[in-house]
Amino acid sequence: MATATATETDSASLVNISAEKWPPRQRTYFGSLDVRSPEPGEPYAVTMIPGCSGVMDLGDKRTMEYRITAREIAEDIAREINNDSGEGSFHGVFVAAGAAPTETELADARRRLEEFQRRLVAAADLEWERTKNPMFITDLERRAARQLGQEKPWLYDPKPLAECPVCAEKIKHGVAVCRSCGAILDREKAAQYGLLPAGRRERQRNQDPQSPAGVEAGK
Repeated sequence: MATATATETDSASLVNISAEKWPPRQRTYFGSLDVRSPEPGEPYAVTMIPGCSGVMDLGDKRTMEYRITAREIAEDIAREINNDSGEGSFHGVFVAAGAAPTETELADARRRLEEFQRRLVAAADLEWERTKNPMFITDLERRAARQLGQEKPWLYDPKPLAECPVCAEKIKHGVAVCRSCGAILDREKAAQYGLLPAGRRERQRNQDPQSPAGVEAGK
């Protein structure tokens, strides 16, 4: 069994250029760690990672002290986040060489993040061309397209379906006639597109005081 304590003399800067919020990282040697994300207007956020000194129980009342450097911990966390989406993925998290990232480090991270996002969008384009089904496009791919400022036919925010008041079938918003039970949900739209049954259209004309049948009936 091993225990670890943080040291104040060793620290590393974990840099995040993505606005995505990451769940806390759990480690046995320091517990839970929140990785900061940039606030609106900030180009990046830095999370300071401390180093740890640990003690391993060897049995027979023998122990051995060992060292985990701050950079080892920070690189482990960055690797876990960046590899979260498979081989070659990069989510904009890296360990700076110093206390603050340099412009060169930031430019390299932005380039890698954009390359990864463009690969995601290209994969989504291929899937859309093959299936034309937005359900096969992942949230990660949609987020990449938005961050790149691209307009795509598969980029949409799905809305919850409405419910037919007659049969309770799930339907899209703005539907004129329920395809399940035939209930007229929007009479004006249904009449405009000729979706009213013949008998209903005839009764509607007879009830319209401006129609010839309605004028004749009113005499």
